[in-house]
Amino acid sequence: MSYDDDHSDFDQRPVEPQMGDAEALVRRTLDIIASAPNMPLSSTPRLDRDEIIEILEDALGRLPEEIRQARWMLREKQEFVNKARREADEIIEAARVQAERMVQRTEVVRAAESRARSVIENAEADARRLRMETEDFLDQRLGSFEILLDRLIKTVAAGRQRLSIGNRRETDEPQPTDPSGEIQGFFDQDRF
Repeated sequence: MSYDDDHSDFDQRPVEPQMGDAEALVRRTLDIIASAPNMPLSSTPRLDRDEIIEILEDALGRLPEEIRQARWMLREKQEFVNKARREADEIIEAARVQAERMVQRTEVVRAAESRARSVIENAEADARRLRMETEDFLDQRLGSFEILLDRLIKTVAAGRQRLSIGNRRETDEPQPTDPSGEIQGFFDQDRF
């Protein structure tokens, strides 16, 4: 048994029409017409009319199916393109929304940073003002305290001088005392 004997039934099975079969049949018809021998002593080709008619009818029979398949494929293609456009539009819209959010966040951050700088500058200005006011207040108090200490030093010096004068007088004469027994004028600040 040869290969041709095993597969002879393969060649006899009907061929399923596929896309482009009608075109193939029309091309086959064109080839038959183009290669047809001429009639003797004439330029008219000799054609097998039945064969040509059969091929063209077969092509016409397959043509509507191929057109339906082509239309279906075009519709599928259009649906795919529309779906791709919708997805692209959704992606673009999502990106736009996200970009807007990022811009808003950036603006919020900028506004917050600006407000923070303003608050810090105001706080630093208030701190400088308070420090200067405090230094002025302390300078005034220290000046008053210095005047008071100067008076006290003068009073102490006068008291010491009286003591030293009083020590000489004790040897010469006794100092007058008030009824409590203290020496008069030792801490008498009204006299100075």
